[in-house]
Amino acid sequence: MITTDPIADMLTRIRNGIMSDKTEVIIPHSKLKYSIAGILQANGYIGKVKVVEQAGFKNLSIKLDGTRQPESLLRVSKPGRRIYAKASEIPTVRTGRGIVIVSTPSGIMTGKDARSKGVGGELICEVY
Repeated sequence: MITTDPIADMLTRIRNGIMSDKTEVIIPHSKLKYSIAGILQANGYIGKVKVVEQAGFKNLSIKLDGTRQPESLLRVSKPGRRIYAKASEIPTVRTGRGIVIVSTPSGIMTGKDARSKGVGGELICEVY
């Protein structure tokens, strides 16, 4: 299946899996999606992330048993409208209770890490 916005597709699959009380979701693999899933896992929003191979294609298997399930997974920058921010302009989400994931020249990281390193970039999504 070809999608116009694979990141939005990933977030939607996770959101739908949580709403339907699934324990695991399978999404097509990419390095960017794997990095985003790793950040969500490190912050406790999802459980274990692993790469599985099915019928010759790599997929990500994401367990939805994180310590705190996300209320909202919101895509900020979209293919039709990219949103960039300087390090000083990276927003806080829900007064620090959520995270923003940023694509920087130093890699994919949370907004808090990007601000501390002094790098800006593309705002990918907000999670809380």
